[in-house]
Amino acid sequence: PIDRYYIENFLQLNAADIHGRVLEIGDNSYTMHFGGAHVVKSDVLHVDPDDPNATIIGDLSQPGVLPSNAFDCIILTQTLHLILDMSAAVAALAEALKPGGVLLLTVPGITPVDRGEWGSTWFWSLTQAALAKLLAKSFSTANMALETHGNVFAAVCFLQGLAKEEVSDQKLDVRDTAYPIVVTARVVKDGLTADQPANRTANVTA
Repeated sequence: PIDRYYIENFLQLNAADIHGRVLEIGDNSYTMHFGGAHVVKSDVLHVDPDDPNATIIGDLSQPGVLPSNAFDCIILTQTLHLILDMSAAVAALAEALKPGGVLLLTVPGITPVDRGEWGSTWFWSLTQAALAKLLAKSFSTANMALETHGNVFAAVCFLQGLAKEEVSDQKLDVRDTAYPIVVTARVVKDGLTADQPANRTANVTA
């Protein structure tokens, strides 16, 4: 899908943040693809206790599900909008990050609502302004970098269900903040840890 083009470009751009102990939701495919050998421990959060990939079971919006000050990086792509109490979920993410840890977050803007598994919990779509206000409840605004991705052409293609391969990168890369398909946020928790990585160039395969 076209939204994944923006999500994966965002993760590739910030791949250097994916190191140490990393938490991802649902599975760890992005953790391993973009973090690779820099990942020391990979955790997966899932609400289904029978999921074979899960190392942590529970609802992100419920207290006590995640350990405190535990993760160097949390990857949360296209998930926050499925949680009714987004403020509680963001607070839990902030608590779970180590000082200096990084949250790599994406949320949908203009999007079709899922007709299948996720339709009954598809609660939200967010603008950049809404996401900024939400994150500011738990993080310092000085440590937040938000961007919108998409344009009217890309939005129409996405809503019509076109595959990424049917649309040129050049047309997708045009940004018009009035038509956000995906909103991304790189958020750093206040403080530094001794195991933060030195600046490095990410070696990521397509």
